[in-house]
Amino acid sequence: MLATTMTWALLAGYGFFVYRVVRQTTPDRVSALEFFDGQSQGGKAPGMWLLVASAAISWIFAKSIDNAASLGNAFGLLGGIGYAIYYLSFITAAIALYFLRVRGGYHSIPEFLVSKYGTLCSRLFLIAIAIRLINEVWSNTKVFSLYFGPEGSGGYWLAALVVTVFTVYYTLLGGLRSSLLTDGAQMILAAVLLVVILVVLGPGLISQGLPVVDADTRLGGLTFCGLALVQILSYPFHDPVMTDRAFITSPRTMVKAFIWAGIISGGFIFLFSAVGLYARAFGVEGVPTLTIPALFGLPMLLVFNAIMLTSAGSTLDSTFSSVAKVGARDWFNRKGAPTETQAYLGRWWIVAIAILGNVPLLSIYLGDKAGPAIIAATTISGTMVMGLAPIFLLAFVPGAGRLSFHFAFWPGLIFGVMRVLESVLNTTLFPAWVSLGGGRYAVDLGVNIYGLLLCTAGYLVGAWLGQRGSGKSCHQPRQTSVQP
Repeated sequence: MLATTMTWALLAGYGFFVYRVVRQTTPDRVSALEFFDGQSQGGKAPGMWLLVASAAISWIFAKSIDNAASLGNAFGLLGGIGYAIYYLSFITAAIALYFLRVRGGYHSIPEFLVSKYGTLCSRLFLIAIAIRLINEVWSNTKVFSLYFGPEGSGGYWLAALVVTVFTVYYTLLGGLRSSLLTDGAQMILAAVLLVVILVVLGPGLISQGLPVVDADTRLGGLTFCGLALVQILSYPFHDPVMTDRAFITSPRTMVKAFIWAGIISGGFIFLFSAVGLYARAFGVEGVPTLTIPALFGLPMLLVFNAIMLTSAGSTLDSTFSSVAKVGARDWFNRKGAPTETQAYLGRWWIVAIAILGNVPLLSIYLGDKAGPAIIAATTISGTMVMGLAPIFLLAFVPGAGRLSFHFAFWPGLIFGVMRVLESVLNTTLFPAWVSLGGGRYAVDLGVNIYGLLLCTAGYLVGAWLGQRGSGKSCHQPRQTSVQP
């Protein structure tokens, strides 16, 4: 009874903390520029360190924290290293988007896609990232709600409802501006909580020593690291939570902020994998983020609960503000300063994604097969985007246009669907020779390497045809530049 009461008291305290930040920093009525671009009331762009904190905490999802601990438990030190590698995505995004802004003069990714590849290609891309955004909502809601009761219990559902409604409330008030300012406070809180966790777990882990893994487990960890290195070439481009923040400051400031954000968030994830290392070293079974705090009693449980609430809340408000921009501006490729009408429409999109994004949680009532099928379908975005690497990184290849986009985009989508079907149907669609490395990620590594090569070859073939005039797009990149 005490644990339940304190858990709900913690949620109330978290809500009050965020509410005070919002009320002290966000006016009752924000402008469209504040809502979409995160500008201050005086029209100034966010400062570099605010952008660093926001970008970093927005990529420290509740689900990613849970994954870091689980991978540390599964592969030892290599699990934490492999998952931290994904945060090099900030470097990939910073370099690619810097050149898009400076060489092409683009103000958003949809503007670039329409100019380079056409409206249809831009909307195919937006549909792909919409799947990602839906996935962000339910996956983060589920992770923190489990601290309030078993899946499907009254406490579980009430926590999901309360946090979702509260996050919708303050995101409706200020959009991206509210997200940026609360992110700054949430980043500081998350850092403090991480220090507390390391102080508690550190002595035991040091005395026990890092867990030793066998050769097969080590190979599986190295395979996962390889998969991460391949996916960082495409993964960042389908996350508007990251890419939206790449266009709200000067290009030079963005690059510096993204490098720092990658270092901070990647370091955070690596350090949090110590929870999984502790579980492996002491032979603790079960989900590390649930079983480890239980070993240390109520105070540690509350610390873990708080860090999950903080990371989930920061990701949810960023997701909601990104959805507002996708639905109200990006889909129609609206240029120029945002309007109040667009902000009004964006707020309705926030409400819509809050509802739609949590629908997959209902899959627990659909049976043993239907439930996992729905959840697995949302993970398609992780593999299907391999074709985005050449679409963005080779964008300035002469002759590249619509054909290049399609020849890169569709193979990746097909491979992603096939991997999901393998999981859902418990069958094998890829031949054995596709696997590279060892362990449970061997097929994924092979699919991503071969798939990326195929997508890149397709892109270059499309560019070659474009140069010959048979497939040349009428949408060519603008020959403009902006100050870095």
